[in-house]
Amino acid sequence: MPRDAGALHCPNCGGPAAAGDASCKYCHAQLATVSCPKCFALMFAGSAYCPHCGAKAERAAKGIAAATCPGCRAVMQEIDLGSTALLECTTCRGMWIDAETFERVCADREAQAAVLHQWPTAPAPVRAGDVRYRPCLVCGKMMNRLNFGRLSGTVVDVCKGHGTFLDAGELHHIVGFIQGGGLERARQRQLDDIKEEERRLRAAQQAQGMRDTAAGDGWSASPSWSSADVMELLKSLRR
Repeated sequence: MPRDAGALHCPNCGGPAAAGDASCKYCHAQLATVSCPKCFALMFAGSAYCPHCGAKAERAAKGIAAATCPGCRAVMQEIDLGSTALLECTTCRGMWIDAETFERVCADREAQAAVLHQWPTAPAPVRAGDVRYRPCLVCGKMMNRLNFGRLSGTVVDVCKGHGTFLDAGELHHIVGFIQGGGLERARQRQLDDIKEEERRLRAAQQAQGMRDTAAGDGWSASPSWSSADVMELLKSLRR
């Protein structure tokens, strides 16, 4: 049972805090309240024990024993977003979202509304400097840098099997991009690119056929493309 039962303390530095505090006045870590899994009283996300009943906080990030920010190596804490949860760095405000949760946020309007409620304004984007590759929070391998949705302009760090790391404000920008129809535009752009590639392949096939015919006997050193060849190439482009 923790000391001063019933009193709330910052899970980062242990300083006293009130349930309504947005950040710790001692270490300036962001504070967020969650419900105790046993007595349902308020406690701070990241606390090891409930200050009211002493129950151990069972919730933890999936597969992560000690959450260290991939961006600045500071401590990360769990933030509840309705039915989902993510990790936020107590220093740089970067966020780690596991793959399943990120898909849910991208598809679920309620989850998107929870993001905008938790972070009503997005911080100014960080100026692009030298490209830095960050390690995955779970496996430690360097993540890939991807422009979300190809058109958003928000470059995130992705480990395909485990999750996504976003700098401060990037999740807000991504939700805005999605709600503004960005994913639909990205899908349409992809379809347009595929159609254009099909057109080029057909034109190349027709040109090859004309060269074969001009050779006189219908045969040339370079084999012509069959329809099956074209479709197989298109499938590989879509992967």
